[in-house]
Amino acid sequence: MEIVLERLGTEAQKAQWKTAFAAHGMYRDEAYYDQCLAENESGARVTLLAYANGQLAGCSHLKYQSSYPYFLDRHIPEISDLNVFPPFRRRGAANLMMDEFEAIVGRDHNRIGIGVGLYKDYGAAQRIYCQRGYIPDGNGVMYGDVEVAPGQNVRVDDELVLYFVKELDYD
Repeated sequence: MEIVLERLGTEAQKAQWKTAFAAHGMYRDEAYYDQCLAENESGARVTLLAYANGQLAGCSHLKYQSSYPYFLDRHIPEISDLNVFPPFRRRGAANLMMDEFEAIVGRDHNRIGIGVGLYKDYGAAQRIYCQRGYIPDGNGVMYGDVEVAPGQNVRVDDELVLYFVKELDYD
């Protein structure tokens, strides 16, 4: 199965992406898609769409200004919202998107970051990131980008995240 990457840049791609998300039970506000397209046009974000044999198989974003304060303060671009639809998993789409993001970031930065959820649904992602050389940033667990203090009770959901960084060979 051939995986091809395209950068989000048109209304047609945005509509296709939105339709594919809905077909896989993933819903976002219209404003989310509009913001992503606008940020791609301005250069604040790079959104990659992964196609497998012509079908949209997944997508991910590179945000140059992370919402996570540790990354923002240190100018660490963040890979965000990496999704590969179930029928296309284990075929290399996630790694291909990450390769491209690392190549883009490596042109002007020496580190790249990513956050990952902590429950079982994120298990494959956790393993991929570690295998690719990402290590925890040392700040512990975050909930909604805010540090979870010892003894604090939090809900285990998509907002409970551990952030990782990878050193890149910046030339």
